[in-house]
Amino acid sequence: MLETVTLMKNAEAREALPEPARKGDAEKRGRKASKEVRRLQLIEATIDSLAKRGYAETTMADVADGAGLSRGIVNFHFESKEKLLVATLQHMYDEYSAHWRTALQKAGDDPARQLQALVWADFDRSICNKRKLAAWCAFWGEAKSRPTYQALSSSRDAYYQQVFIDLCATLKQSGGYAYEPQVMALALSAMLEGLWLRLMMGTQDTTRETALQAANAFLAAAFPKHYGLATAGQ
Repeated sequence: MLETVTLMKNAEAREALPEPARKGDAEKRGRKASKEVRRLQLIEATIDSLAKRGYAETTMADVADGAGLSRGIVNFHFESKEKLLVATLQHMYDEYSAHWRTALQKAGDDPARQLQALVWADFDRSICNKRKLAAWCAFWGEAKSRPTYQALSSSRDAYYQQVFIDLCATLKQSGGYAYEPQVMALALSAMLEGLWLRLMMGTQDTTRETALQAANAFLAAAFPKHYGLATAGQ
């Protein structure tokens, strides 16, 4: 009973504190949040800013405001805008990689199902939405002049592209197709990237649904012995 009374008195005392004091307590609790949580908040706010303002106009202050954190916290975690943006790009690649790897694993051992799963994964709402597409395009626009972005992108893209090449080679062998696997894999990747670009630009006749239909039609045309009209119409 005594303990209950004490807790009630403490609560009443807190309620009696002036607003600045209560706000100060909230800030202290906020500072105790884990480093990973804070970093993720700032990275998500960076993605929001890239989607809204673009690369050049995104500032550390914008990110801090978007995350609802102080600018000092942004500087503490990332020190500079460049480090923040590199961490954001790394995060987006990690998320994308985990997404397609999961889709590939769920597809089982059939190469045709695996390739189809990779294509479909590109149009999943968690990955394919205007916010993230705009952020990707912001980074793509800077990659040519930033070696760090090029190095990060090249290492990730090379492995992903090799998966496409290997699947195209397997389908060629089983289907007796005449294409070169590396060329077909390049065409497939370019098609997917082009659809993402059209979605980002907001082209009137392109939605996630129509983009997926176009991708399915490509599969049916390129691999007719593995994908039929039913696939193209999905």
